Amino acid sequence: MIRLSDLALPLDHTPQQLDAAIAQRLGVAPQRILRSTMVRRGNDARKQGAIKLVYVFDVEVDDEAEVLARLDGDSHVRPAPDTAYRPPVVAPDGWAGGKEGERPVVIGAGPCGLLAALILAEMGLKPIIIERGTAVRERTKDTWALWRKHQLTPESNVQFGEGGAGTFSDGKLYSRIKDPRHLSRKVLTEFVKAGAPDDILYEAHPHIGTFRLVTMVISMRETIEALGGEYRFQTRVADFDIKDGALQGLHLVSTRDGAESYLPARHCILAPGHSSRDTFEVLHQRGVFMEAKPFAIGVRIEHPQSWVDKARYGACAGHPVLGAAAYAISHQASNGRAVYSFCMCPGGRVVAATSEEGRVVTNGMSQYSRAEFNANSGLVVTVDPGKDYPADPLAGIEFQRKWESLAFTAGGGDYCAPGQKVGDFLAGRASSGEFGAVKPSYQPGVKLTDLSACLPDYVLDAIREALPVFGRQIPMYDHPDVVMTGVETRTSSPLRITRGKDFQSLNTRGLYPAGEGAGYAGGILSAAVDGIKVAEALAVEVLK
Repeated sequence: MIRLSDLALPLDHTPQQLDAAIAQRLGVAPQRILRSTMVRRGNDARKQGAIKLVYVFDVEVDDEAEVLARLDGDSHVRPAPDTAYRPPVVAPDGWAGGKEGERPVVIGAGPCGLLAALILAEMGLKPIIIERGTAVRERTKDTWALWRKHQLTPESNVQFGEGGAGTFSDGKLYSRIKDPRHLSRKVLTEFVKAGAPDDILYEAHPHIGTFRLVTMVISMRETIEALGGEYRFQTRVADFDIKDGALQGLHLVSTRDGAESYLPARHCILAPGHSSRDTFEVLHQRGVFMEAKPFAIGVRIEHPQSWVDKARYGACAGHPVLGAAAYAISHQASNGRAVYSFCMCPGGRVVAATSEEGRVVTNGMSQYSRAEFNANSGLVVTVDPGKDYPADPLAGIEFQRKWESLAFTAGGGDYCAPGQKVGDFLAGRASSGEFGAVKPSYQPGVKLTDLSACLPDYVLDAIREALPVFGRQIPMYDHPDVVMTGVETRTSSPLRITRGKDFQSLNTRGLYPAGEGAGYAGGILSAAVDGIKVAEALAVEVLK
């Protein structure tokens, strides 16, 4: 196969024009093309009056060597890479775990844990998956109870439960990670097998959406169980049995009835997500090496999706191929802080994402259709250990809790969120009365107030400086009626459980920190890829 990249055509081209463009670009007659597969489709909207679709194709021709030799030196025509996944090891037939505690354990059933468990199962290692939350169907009911009835279930919510935090998000599946082994292709392929739409295999910015993620997670669980994996829901790791620098087992407690148990475990993938604060505290008490890392905090900002579409696509706004427009913006503020959009959700809603009582946390979510009225994005500002809070590994958690608790109070103490209109925010006055042209989507509700009650001054100052800058880049971004809802604090883990080249903890053999919670990923795709890498390292160690 030949990989042909940077093939640009007008927005409304026909399939026949696309076929002709491929043949012309390769300099061959159309009949010489035996097969073509779309690898990527994006758009170039820099000229709104002439938006183009930009493609990457893998093409099979009848004399590949001749084409490659003739076009040698053209960086957009080269041999297609081999993206097939091949496991590094496979357990022998009948492998049942060897010695006690040799059967691998995966803590957490989010994207990282899910792919780690799948890879281990495919290699014949029959993993045990420990998930403190509920299975995804029950978890969905608990999550809606917070959104609609102000009722929080601390162990089953947007953060905890099967599928992880990514289940109640936009389901974005793109990342800037280096991926020389094309492990992201393995992730996307498995998602499609589980029911995700085929277009995630070629769209430049693929996404799934919450409803499809739910059914997909169930399908992948069934695959893992069919391969010998075992799920234990509503089971929390209460403590780690570590002796002489090596993991021996896990002390477990049921989140249903409090029953305690012990699981021998000498090889464990730790993928708990960035909100497993009690897990981090226990690991720190046991002396597992970890260090503070920077993250970001701020607000969710909402605009009518039609405003973003028009700003991005002009007269082509609403075109079915383009869909709902997204944006990514950043600004370096004069106080030294970076301000940037985070987890932008076109055609979605702002959701309640706390996992602890008496706190308010926001996040963004979209369905596959991205058809809801508003666009939303995190608008966040960098914070740093040693500068904004102590450099102790757990200090970032307490920093997050402080602002989440203040947001709970500012929102009225019933899980409603504090909000402020941009015009009032820029003028330094509290918002009150009615919403204007922008109606917030956060449930269970938004109370207009002053966000200065629940964010640090340096964050407020940086956002105030950035908003007019962003308004010049995206018309109406800083419209006075635009609504900001607080607070966005869980952009990433505030700590890293540092690991070595063998993917094991620096000072605890058998413990494999992984994914976003351990500080090694940010988003569904990068977490899933990290899960594959760590599962491979564990399997090699177990089967050596």
